[in-house]
Amino acid sequence: MAGEQKPSSSLLEQFILLAKGAKGSALPALINQVLEAPGVYVFGELLDLPPVQELADSPHSGYLQLLNLFAYGTYPDYVALKDTLPELSAVQKNKLKHLTIVSLASRMKCIPYSVLLKDLDMRNLRELEDLIIEAVYTDIIQGKLDQRNHVLEVDFCIGRDIPKKDITSIVKTLQEWCDGCEAVLMGIEQQVLRANQYKENHIRTQQQIETEVTNIKKTLKATASSTAQDTDQHLAEREGPPLAEQRQPTKKMSKVKGLVSSRH
Repeated sequence: MAGEQKPSSSLLEQFILLAKGAKGSALPALINQVLEAPGVYVFGELLDLPPVQELADSPHSGYLQLLNLFAYGTYPDYVALKDTLPELSAVQKNKLKHLTIVSLASRMKCIPYSVLLKDLDMRNLRELEDLIIEAVYTDIIQGKLDQRNHVLEVDFCIGRDIPKKDITSIVKTLQEWCDGCEAVLMGIEQQVLRANQYKENHIRTQQQIETEVTNIKKTLKATASSTAQDTDQHLAEREGPPLAEQRQPTKKMSKVKGLVSSRH
């Protein structure tokens, strides 16, 4: 589902500027406007303003609690504390329910309808699905409704304000994650080093084998050539001179003998 409206930081900045100069009952009225404003789903920066924090010691302390609830809480928190808080309008209740869906989506990617119905204090599935569709169109979550299995499948959700008391824990978690990444990186570097050493050894061994094979081939070739020459020479020595050369002296001797006989 594609969102049509995105959370507006510029609108929040306008409220922050107004809150810095607000006095008396103007500040609670401004907080009411912020909690109803479309697209405003983060409140930490407004909450940290000195004039807002000063509400804790004023007759309007309930509005500070209410702003805290929208920044960090959920709809069940409101139900538990509603007797001590200013009454919410229908628009504000819907926004708090949207924020409750965001909190659930940050913890689980498949949210059963049963969990949503309970936390949002709703009984009707059609109303629940309409509320989820509203949240999707404000672009605070992205996902789809699995109506067959009664599950909201979450692809994305915005981040909510982080309580200051949780920052230390978050920093610790991030540090542990960084340490884990460094350990993994070191392990990868060692594996790369071993792989390179293995490759170098393999290449060196292959070159040695190729050199030895070449030398053996040369030796075999030289040996074969020498053996062939020795064999030819040996055969030549065993066979002696050609037959024609052996017969010539016999004829010459016969002629000599004939001459001698004729003289006698």
